[in-house]
Amino acid sequence: MAAMRTLHTAPASFIVTPAPHLVSPTPTPRGALPAKAPPAAAATIQSHARPPLSPRVGRRRPCARAASSGAGAVVASVEDAKRDVLIALSQIIDPDFGTDIVSCGFIKDLEISETLEEVSFRVELTTPACPVKDMFEEKANEVVAALPWVKKVNVTMSAQPAQPVYAGDLPEGLKKISNIIAVSSCKGGVGKSTVAVNLAYTLAGMGARVGIFDADVFGPSLPNMVSPVNRLLVVNPESKSILPTEYLGVKLVSFGFAGQGRAIMRGPMVSGVINQLLTTTDWGELDYLVIDMPPGTGDIHLTLCQVAPLTAAVIVTTPQKLAFIDVAKGVRMFSKLKVPCVAVVENMCYFDADEKRYYPFGKGSGTQVVQQFGIPNLFDLPIRPTLSSSGDTGIPEVVSDPQGDVAKIFQNLGVCVVQQCAKIRQQVSTAVSYDRSIRAIRVKVPDSDEEFFLHPATVRRNDRSAQSVDEWTGEQKVQYGDVPEDIEPEEIRPMGNYAVSITWPDGFSQIAPYDQLDMLERLVDVPLPATAAVASS
Repeated sequence: MAAMRTLHTAPASFIVTPAPHLVSPTPTPRGALPAKAPPAAAATIQSHARPPLSPRVGRRRPCARAASSGAGAVVASVEDAKRDVLIALSQIIDPDFGTDIVSCGFIKDLEISETLEEVSFRVELTTPACPVKDMFEEKANEVVAALPWVKKVNVTMSAQPAQPVYAGDLPEGLKKISNIIAVSSCKGGVGKSTVAVNLAYTLAGMGARVGIFDADVFGPSLPNMVSPVNRLLVVNPESKSILPTEYLGVKLVSFGFAGQGRAIMRGPMVSGVINQLLTTTDWGELDYLVIDMPPGTGDIHLTLCQVAPLTAAVIVTTPQKLAFIDVAKGVRMFSKLKVPCVAVVENMCYFDADEKRYYPFGKGSGTQVVQQFGIPNLFDLPIRPTLSSSGDTGIPEVVSDPQGDVAKIFQNLGVCVVQQCAKIRQQVSTAVSYDRSIRAIRVKVPDSDEEFFLHPATVRRNDRSAQSVDEWTGEQKVQYGDVPEDIEPEEIRPMGNYAVSITWPDGFSQIAPYDQLDMLERLVDVPLPATAAVASS
């Protein structure tokens, strides 16, 4: 049976003893949740979830009285009870990042009954496809019920509304989509559409809200791979937006559903059609939009990457060396566009017969992609008649045989995509932040271990936009003295995977690419921050 080669599995136990820094004797005001945590707790990382939308980066969890851990112990107030509960829940560690779920901001609506016997709270994950959500629910019940004064526990699981990690102006149809995943190969005939469709339905089976966009105008595959009742796209007469069709709860848009079959048109027209189909569709709230990219690295691909804030890409290849050559071009394209490739799927790898495994097309293409470009995960798909025929029957393989070997491989791929997207979102959302306590902008670019600090005035003075630099002469419009030394940013928000938008007190919004920030003069001998970053979101 094929399986993922490098996917990290969750540890056997989620329960640990609360760290010393989580303990504080300071009382909490009545009805309030614990105060913000010190820096060690504030720099939290989340698994399968983006950071909370509010600036609560971390929380201090005051320790309940020592007597509360003894047999027959009681609590004197609601405040003490809440502290006990949060201490208990802080033992539950996110398996991917080693951070407790209280610091991650997952605990909401914590309520204690007047009799101090019943506890209710909500665990709010930021994706309904969290692969360990059932484990979280089980452990949350377990650790709270273990408190000696608790007689009943009510745990509710939920997920945050879909929202992109992007500060720029997005088309209306894309404003409620959390993650956009490109499935690409740059070579035709490798099973890219098969992977895209089965990945989408796997994510839907994990509880996510999912859509599929077939970006191949010349040869759309989606109409043959799914069987929606309504096979024509409809335009809302009032909003003029396109209403996607649906099949088994997954929203679908393809030029093949536009009633015109395959297109015969020139490149600029194709880019316009793709742009219109993607951006004017009323997708609603989606956790994942899977884009089935067309072959090649041309205008359509650049249009998609510029219009849609791609979260990540999944690369599809086959064992042949020729496939590797084309796939390598696609990986380099995504690299230049700052779109991380999170997994490689090597299709048509092998078949099993006579208790042996045969590799008719050789080995190594997928491994070569992983090794040469540092992509973290590799999945092997077998040569399977049912997988091939599912593209003709209109029923994806993971739907027709959800317990089969192929479905298990896609389940692993789905878990990988959820986890990697969460890591990317967390890294992007915390890449650049401002700490008021040391008056410095902290920079830690995704996929880099280096962290450095910049003076806010230095960042503002080095803006290279047309408002600061004359485009024709290169003359600096904003002079050194025009920017006060004590200037502070009002807000820092991510702009996709490559830059941040910094709002200054005068209302100016500066786009600062990571590459540009890396070139600026850095602060040295910066003291350790006394508080969590407060100006990033």
